[in-house]
Amino acid sequence: MSTLTSQVKGNVAEITIQSPPANALSSSILQDLSKELDQVESDSSIKAILLKGEGRFFSAGADIKEFTSLQGADDYKGLAAKGQQLFSRIENFHVPVIAAIHGAALGGGLELAMSCHIRYVADDAKLGLPELNLGIIPGFAGTQRLPRYVGTAKAYEMILTGVPISGEEAARVGLANQSFSSEELFEKAEQLAQTISQKSGPTIHHVMKLIPYAHTSQFEAGNHAEADAFGEVFGNEDAKEGIQAFIEKRKPAFKNQ
Repeated sequence: MSTLTSQVKGNVAEITIQSPPANALSSSILQDLSKELDQVESDSSIKAILLKGEGRFFSAGADIKEFTSLQGADDYKGLAAKGQQLFSRIENFHVPVIAAIHGAALGGGLELAMSCHIRYVADDAKLGLPELNLGIIPGFAGTQRLPRYVGTAKAYEMILTGVPISGEEAARVGLANQSFSSEELFEKAEQLAQTISQKSGPTIHHVMKLIPYAHTSQFEAGNHAEADAFGEVFGNEDAKEGIQAFIEKRKPAFKNQ
């Protein structure tokens, strides 16, 4: 059973994450999202994608419980690499992907949103990378994309504290394009997607290829380093304690090892 639903409105594909209660990014969601991208690629009439979440959240993180089924560092490194590959595919997609973020985009959810080309957020949404609260680190290129949008100083603050920011602040610091009331968000995001979809397909495709030239050549190297570190960290005692504490809904007792 798919964790996503999709519908085409005009020349826009609307993809909705449906995995209650938190729309946590499981490997099933990542696989289903990849299949949806395959469908869009096969339909030349689609000129934009609108990505959103059903229920209370856009996506409140990765599926932490799924982490406990993995064994060694190579498993975790492989998980990070797969997520990174999918998100790089989104970032380099031939049509723009617009994220409409309500409720929360945390951890893997924010990493997914950051791979999208445009982010519209609800004023009261929470955006952050809280992995260090669990004794782990971001693994889906969060350490590489966040500084692009907010600068290195703000990225250090957000990742090292694990404290999320509001949608309103996200728009102010460059993490989101604009913020709106929760009531307006989806309508505004749909309007944006429809506006873009009225443009000529070839012009959209060229722009999608050209803007990424502004990225530095170090991005891929940073991604590989993050995947390596993600695998290494999961061998630590603190990671085991942090994940167990998260599952048991208690504060972790880290021993710095």
